[in-house]
Amino acid sequence: MMTNPRPASNWLKRDSPPHIFTLVAIAGIAALNMNIFLPSLPSMASFFDAEFSVVQLAISAYLGVTALLQLIIGPLSDRFGRRPVILWGMGIFIVATIGCILAPTIEIFLAFRMLQATIAVGMVLSRAIVRDMVPPNQAASMIGYVTMGMSLVPMFGPMIGGFLDAAFGWQASFTMVLALGILVLALTWFDLGETNQHKSANFASQFRAYPELIKSRRFWGYSATAAFSAGAFFAFLGGASFVSSQALGLSSQQLGMFFGIVSLGYMLGNFVSGRFSQRFGINLMMFFGSSVCVLGTLIILILFSSGFYHPMSLFGPMFIVGLGNGMTLPNANAGMVSVRPQLAGSASGLGGTLTIGGGAAVSAFTGAMLSPEQPVLPLVITMFVVSCLAVITALYVIYVARNAGELGSDTFE
Repeated sequence: MMTNPRPASNWLKRDSPPHIFTLVAIAGIAALNMNIFLPSLPSMASFFDAEFSVVQLAISAYLGVTALLQLIIGPLSDRFGRRPVILWGMGIFIVATIGCILAPTIEIFLAFRMLQATIAVGMVLSRAIVRDMVPPNQAASMIGYVTMGMSLVPMFGPMIGGFLDAAFGWQASFTMVLALGILVLALTWFDLGETNQHKSANFASQFRAYPELIKSRRFWGYSATAAFSAGAFFAFLGGASFVSSQALGLSSQQLGMFFGIVSLGYMLGNFVSGRFSQRFGINLMMFFGSSVCVLGTLIILILFSSGFYHPMSLFGPMFIVGLGNGMTLPNANAGMVSVRPQLAGSASGLGGTLTIGGGAAVSAFTGAMLSPEQPVLPLVITMFVVSCLAVITALYVIYVARNAGELGSDTFE
């Protein structure tokens, strides 16, 4: 197993592991594609003459397709390697982004938007690549640092998207994503060396490995904690633009600015993970992070229930939720890909499917529940409930770990 990321002096060479900046870039473009256009949802609804709930499928349905793709991405990378799967996924993404920009109807736009989901290779395989290089607790720290750097991209994404929408229209955000996607593809081509040194014999064997993961109680615990913790954030993604326009009266530019608060909290949480996961262990860090999410959502619930309808009543506590997510997700992800290190790609794909699929369901549920008569509380209550569930599943992992020993030591962990 490789033990260190590539030194800077060997950057842009294809015969060794990638530089950490490359991992940040391939994960960051996937994150940026998810949220840069959020301030544009109302203007997109007007442009396509479509209901907001239909345009919102660009988030919820996109997450659903992303979840399904991760079932394939992981096994493909375990069979053929991380590098070719990432390159093909990014190439398809670039073509799909062009289609989104040129789409004349909402149906065609949504079709290309779903095809854009191939960029999920960046999120899934950046985790698997880290696990190829380092052991579990160090993987949690490195994933924390990677996602901390990655979070800088979506932190500014909605802010930039809001300004681009106001100045040039909603297509400008996708044009920016297209340009950055081409640059990241070039960087990946020149810098990403293959890290999967133990490719499986055939593709079918990877799917036969899924039952081994499914039998693992700890894998389910890590995956459920990631799904519930991310669910709070995806619920926010699905409902924030509606709440901001209907209840808080924010413009697309203002909404983009406030989104930066959430990403700043997430970046800080990633830093905490990178700094302390090796010291405290991934399980305790996961529990601490999910508990912080509960605190943040509880504050939002109290403020709105008390009649404080102000942007900071939502986005201020969402800083705390972002902090908790930044602590929880790197450790949960490191745990799920460490249950069976030889199946890191498959575990990342299956765990990612559960995480993103759960997030898609929560996002779609939240979008369906919101209405002009109830513009806030369905969102806030959903976020609070799923955050509480994340705490419960994190405690379950701690309980199982007391009897199961080290990660990867028992089929029925």
